[in-house]
Amino acid sequence: MSLIEINKRYSSLADEECCLSCGNALLFAKPKAGETCVDIGSGRGTDVIRMAETVGANGFVYGVDISEGMLKKARLNAEKLGVKNVKFIKTELEKIELPDNSVDLIISNCTINHASDKLKVWKEIYRILKTNGRFVVSDIYSTVSVPEKYKTDPVAISECWGGAVTKEEYFSTMANAGFTNISILEESKPYDKGEIEVYSFTFAGTKNIKCCCSK
Repeated sequence: MSLIEINKRYSSLADEECCLSCGNALLFAKPKAGETCVDIGSGRGTDVIRMAETVGANGFVYGVDISEGMLKKARLNAEKLGVKNVKFIKTELEKIELPDNSVDLIISNCTINHASDKLKVWKEIYRILKTNGRFVVSDIYSTVSVPEKYKTDPVAISECWGGAVTKEEYFSTMANAGFTNISILEESKPYDKGEIEVYSFTFAGTKNIKCCCSK
């Protein structure tokens, strides 16, 4: 599914009362006062607004999404609630329009599986995080490679498993992006999707820079 098709589909869902998430990364993230935070795949902006309230006037929260409809809805929601310390950005996940080393906390719910180049996404997460910055992500992985016929199937994609990869590939991708300190916070039992089984899971990690100097 192309970015244009994804934009169209999720824009059409912006005003519907439906759940588009596979987890609750914010429950585990625990943003702190004064922090700069990012929600990747921010949708209607619910978690962005919640984080903005937690980080307070000295903190700031960015919502990142590709769907024009979702971004419009998120901006309206923030305006209605009078939340000022937020900004919603339309940007591809593979090229997030934020500076290097600028973010304390990143959260994401069922979004990274949609990316065509997941390594680029994780490299972007690594790039924008400060040293010792952290992420909490909820997503889906598959027990085997997703059959080709589902990778472009609109239903499979909207259910967040058409773009899933195996657990081994998921963790290898994060490691190749630079993340070595990752822990699983919760994990579902396997459930059937199409001809395969998938899991939902939430995991956390930090950006640690290894010192290459010696005494």
